[in-house]
Amino acid sequence: MDIVKSISRVAGLSLTSCVVALTLCAAAPASASQTVAVPPTYPAGMIIIKQSERKLYLTNGDGTALRYPVAIGKTGKAWRGQTFIEGKFVEPAWSPPESVSRDHPELPSVIAGGAANNPMGAAALTLKLSEIAIHGTSAKMRASVGTSASYGCIRMLNEDVVDLYSRVKVGTPVVSIP
Repeated sequence: MDIVKSISRVAGLSLTSCVVALTLCAAAPASASQTVAVPPTYPAGMIIIKQSERKLYLTNGDGTALRYPVAIGKTGKAWRGQTFIEGKFVEPAWSPPESVSRDHPELPSVIAGGAANNPMGAAALTLKLSEIAIHGTSAKMRASVGTSASYGCIRMLNEDVVDLYSRVKVGTPVVSIP
């Protein structure tokens, strides 16, 4: 428990969030990420989302990056541009945005964090964009990773979002390109 308290203090997370994050890390299967070559001009610690590939890259600054498969926004809903990570959350609750509620009126106004049907999954990295995040997924939506399926969010496998969560901090730059 002392290590959990230390992590909580350093990471600025509650004890409960630290226990959940450590449990997720210990229980998660191997990540689907790969180390790949990228142009050495990319600075370390930048997230690049290549929509045409449906991949997210976390640059290492040495001409390599970790590459993860992702789901991107459906046609007309994918975003492009630059932003940054505004917040980090473990098993966040989710409220469907108005556009989702309009298309799926059967959804409740809030789905509790950690619920099996919560589309945010194990963790979320909110972006400085309206209602857009890089997040995990529910078991039902897991197969959507690698497709254009979301309302704008970047959807990852839970084991990958937990890995990415541990590597980035608030303020990390994010760019989404075609």
